[in-house]
Amino acid sequence: MFEQDYIMRLIKEMVRAILKLLFHIDTESPTSELIEDEKEKAALEALLDMVDEGSICKAENIVFEMIDAGDRKKLELVLLFYSYLNDKSDEFLEQNNFSRRQLQDNLKYILTQYGLGSIAETFLL
Repeated sequence: MFEQDYIMRLIKEMVRAILKLLFHIDTESPTSELIEDEKEKAALEALLDMVDEGSICKAENIVFEMIDAGDRKKLELVLLFYSYLNDKSDEFLEQNNFSRRQLQDNLKYILTQYGLGSIAETFLL
């Protein structure tokens, strides 16, 4: 339990740091309201609805399809998606065939695609 809480805090702080450094967004609770583009906001909200319905793997597959190392707006969307997913309880994740470790590993992979692997490594040893 302690390890999962620790991972959860690391992920939260890493997302906050990247949002502040790259997007000049300083917030304790990143939400879809931070996205200005209505189309991007709608896409994120659809993904978050999928998570709430328990379709985490399906939502994450869509996230993997949409990543584009040259598109910072997609990175912002991805960070907000993982921040939302990170706020879910371990029980919720397990009930939906997902784990905090998967979340950590997949986020680290995506950040590497955006050239932010060193930041991921710093936070997510």
